[in-house]
Amino acid sequence: MTPNPAETAWHSLDAADAASRLGVSPERGLDSREAAKRTARLGPNALIEPPRPVMWRSFVRQFRSPLIGILFAAAVLAVVLGEFGDATVIIAVVVVNAAIGTLQEGRAERSMAALRKLAELQVRVLRDGVESILAARDLVPGDVVLLAAGDAVAADARLLEATRFQVAEAALTGESVPVSKSTSVLSEATTLPERDCMVYSGTHVTAGRARSLVVAIGASTEVGRLAGLTEGAVDPPTPLEQRVRHFGRWLVGAALVLFVAVVALGMMRELSLSEILMVAISQMVSMVPEGLPVAMTIALAVGMRRMAERGAIIRRLSAVETLGSTTVICTDKTGTLTRNEMTVCTLWLPDARVVDVSGIGYAPHGELRTAGGMPIDSDDAPLRELLRAAVLCNDAKILLPNNEGSGWSVLGDPTEGALLVLATKAGIDVETLRSAAPREGELPFDADTKMMATRHRLDNDDAARRVFVKGAPEAVLRLCPGSAQPDARTAADAMAARALRVLAFAEVDDDSLVPLTTLSALTGRVRLLGLIGQIDPPRDEAKAAVAQCRAAGIRPIMITGDHKLTGLAIAREVGIAGRSDDRIAIDGAELERMGESELRARLAEIAVFARVQPAQKLRIVEALQARGETVAMTGDGINDAPALARADVGVAMGMAGTEVAKNAAKIVITDDNFATIVSAVEQGRVVYGNLKKVILFLFATSIDEVAILLLALLGGFPLPLAAVQILWINIVTEGVLTVNLVMEPPDGDEMQRAPVPRDDHLLDREMLIRVMLMAGAAAAVGFGWFAWRLASGAAVDVARTETFTLVVLCQWFNVLNCRSATRSALVVLPNPWLIGGLLLGAVLQAAVLYTPFLNQMFHTQPIPTIQLLSIIAAASMVLWIEEARKAFVRWLTRRRLALPGAVR
Repeated sequence: MTPNPAETAWHSLDAADAASRLGVSPERGLDSREAAKRTARLGPNALIEPPRPVMWRSFVRQFRSPLIGILFAAAVLAVVLGEFGDATVIIAVVVVNAAIGTLQEGRAERSMAALRKLAELQVRVLRDGVESILAARDLVPGDVVLLAAGDAVAADARLLEATRFQVAEAALTGESVPVSKSTSVLSEATTLPERDCMVYSGTHVTAGRARSLVVAIGASTEVGRLAGLTEGAVDPPTPLEQRVRHFGRWLVGAALVLFVAVVALGMMRELSLSEILMVAISQMVSMVPEGLPVAMTIALAVGMRRMAERGAIIRRLSAVETLGSTTVICTDKTGTLTRNEMTVCTLWLPDARVVDVSGIGYAPHGELRTAGGMPIDSDDAPLRELLRAAVLCNDAKILLPNNEGSGWSVLGDPTEGALLVLATKAGIDVETLRSAAPREGELPFDADTKMMATRHRLDNDDAARRVFVKGAPEAVLRLCPGSAQPDARTAADAMAARALRVLAFAEVDDDSLVPLTTLSALTGRVRLLGLIGQIDPPRDEAKAAVAQCRAAGIRPIMITGDHKLTGLAIAREVGIAGRSDDRIAIDGAELERMGESELRARLAEIAVFARVQPAQKLRIVEALQARGETVAMTGDGINDAPALARADVGVAMGMAGTEVAKNAAKIVITDDNFATIVSAVEQGRVVYGNLKKVILFLFATSIDEVAILLLALLGGFPLPLAAVQILWINIVTEGVLTVNLVMEPPDGDEMQRAPVPRDDHLLDREMLIRVMLMAGAAAAVGFGWFAWRLASGAAVDVARTETFTLVVLCQWFNVLNCRSATRSALVVLPNPWLIGGLLLGAVLQAAVLYTPFLNQMFHTQPIPTIQLLSIIAAASMVLWIEEARKAFVRWLTRRRLALPGAVR
């Protein structure tokens, strides 16, 4: 029986007692069958989530809209006036509209849930004596979890083992600095911030490693108890949602004004009060874009799904819209712009010799030659000393090709793996050397010192020990005597200028009096063994992706921990930096000396930030934002989290990124590839562009009906459309097209446009011009046809039916017009969803025209085929007028580009 965490002071028990109470072996972890039983009894390791939307509740919620209130009022009015057919149609339309909204919301929710599952936290856990990766929600009390720097803590746990272990607990306790942890037993009265033997869900590991025993999950954790305080909290509306709401309120106001105007004009014309009220309400409904909220939800969900298919998992909905506004992408170099497949290509020895190394990748095939091309002796003493240090001061392993056909690979850091490949090329047996010189102590790599060191007993001789040091050249050379530094610094700079990552190696011959506790104690006693230069070639697609960014008005900036010359060389190769100006790269030390005003002034010319500490990334982001930029920032480390959270769009690396970085980011890219980030930006622009197409369509098709009605009232004509016909157009005809329009494929020129301004209007100047043109053409054709048919002796019901059909056809042509602002509707890529919507609309319209029951309900009459063809031809005028405008825009664009000095 698992003890109740609320009744157990786990910090007051020693590790063995805690494990005993939970019925688990710390060495083997839980048995899988026992874990399954505990999951069945206790449920998943998750905070209490708000209940998933129930379909019937979602259906009821569709009726809360002010629009639906207006429709119900219209139905009641129709009953009072004896128009039972109209009332039936209105109620049917309301129910169908609610059903469509319910289905679309459910579809969006399922899409969101699938994406949330992709971004689930993973943990390393011991079960059945085997280490495996498990979803955090599957943890149960008694699980043994392995933690290391960068991991997020997924459940409350008692530490069993801890090595230099520190945890950031600010999210729970408010403590601003990481807390050192141990396995010590504490008093039962110890307060939560002082419980050094415990780790808690919601915190994250900043240093060291540990083995921990899960004691509480889900709502039973400390953070779970606090979660009740935020049960009612919801995400604030995004800028796009706010703009849509503002736009909707403005339209509702315009609709009320329209209602009053139509009623006033109808009374002046002495029309039937019942008829004019029904039409006025119908016209008011036509002004309100009831399909826009659903369209927006679907557009964002579709965008998220498309991005996920391309390797970009969206963790915050606001990121989809913000991507379209991005003006700067701050990107890491290694693995993002480059392959992250390190290969040693050159060595420098203290006797000033340079050795070239052939072969690429992790397969140990290649040879070492002098700069003159002569093979180098494998027994060369300086070379052997350098390679011995490279193998021993190293935590990586080479993995042989497996039976599935996978090639050579490295377990561990790629840089260290490349050193082992180098040694193998030189004829050194890595495992034999490591067995002959076992490691007795170490100082792990430290981001501040940029070095690591290991102590070894050489040839199993108790009297012969040596310390090997590996790190950044400038850091290692500070430990060497002054005479060793000038030539080595020159050689290191020359390597870095070739885009090589350079490591320096050194040793202490006799460390018997030097405890391996701090590298500063070795200053002046270290002998330089040489430099090793590695290349991490750019990804094939990186150069094209950078060019796409520049064409799209987005400026890429490289932020790297590598040497300035290395970063600058890669930046030049992929197109981030120019070929001549060295001032476009600065390092962390130069950045530290800059004041805020100087940094902001120089940002426009800086393409590379090198040797940057994670904390400096935050400063760079804030400086760019102060200049009005919309910033996307990549990151993978623990200390990148503040910059990722502060950036407009934080992008975490899915492969190399820590859980802390992923949690702080709005986007996680699964392949750590810069091209994927650019692809996500493109898709963000597609989503926003499709939403604007929907707004253009809804607005244009609302105004044309209003204009036709007002022209008829002012001209003394009968009402050109019945109330139920107006409702059919606005709810059904638009309804089968609106959502399908957000499924539009990319136009293809998204990355040739400027970024979307942050304060962009949903209806900008160009869209207003198009609205006036499309709505004006449709109104002219519709009213002109109605007036002509009446003048030619047609009955009012016949002219009204034909005008009704013509307006529907105009909307179909206008939806084609909305698919592109410049390209002809006749050549735009097909959209199967839109084609399906048009076919469905045609079937429904045919039913209204040629079904006797619906003829009576919608006041329509069958239209002869010849007459229908004439109506189609007349309605197509809205297409040809917009085609003429597009042709003029294309001609004008070509003419501007052809002018002398024009930018192409």
